[in-house]
Amino acid sequence: MRIPPYYRLPTWQRFFAGVVIGAIGSWFVFFYMYGVLQEKQISIIEIQRKEIHELKIKVGIWEQDFNKLNEETEKHLSVKEIRVNIVNDRFYDLDKLSVAEAEEVIRTDLTTLITKNVEDVYKTKALLKKSIENKILEINKKRYRIEITEILFYKNMEIEVKLHRL
Repeated sequence: MRIPPYYRLPTWQRFFAGVVIGAIGSWFVFFYMYGVLQEKQISIIEIQRKEIHELKIKVGIWEQDFNKLNEETEKHLSVKEIRVNIVNDRFYDLDKLSVAEAEEVIRTDLTTLITKNVEDVYKTKALLKKSIENKILEINKKRYRIEITEILFYKNMEIEVKLHRL
């Protein structure tokens, strides 16, 4: 079996020449379009890289300012509210009114701390703890000693206490 001699016919020669020229032309068009698109992508990426760098610098400056403001605010933080919570009121079967009155007695003793600087109150926490623990409460004609289990210092000072029957 032999290949027909198409290369000798001028119509087939023109067809094959057109295919080769078309393939070469399409490669040039493809490379041109690919190059143009890649240049656009590279320029967009470069613009975005510069923008990200500028934004990182701005965010860094804002974070520094924010941290400075937080530090200044924390220096001037004062106690706004005092909350007292009796932890073991169910152990002694105390009613809610008695518990609320006991919490109010402890809270009224600490009203002098309101509007004081949190840092100053924290420095005197040992004295604060002793002054609360030395108090004896009388609830329903029974005497209870107070033990502090936890004190949280912030704008709202929270104190958790336990009662012990004398």
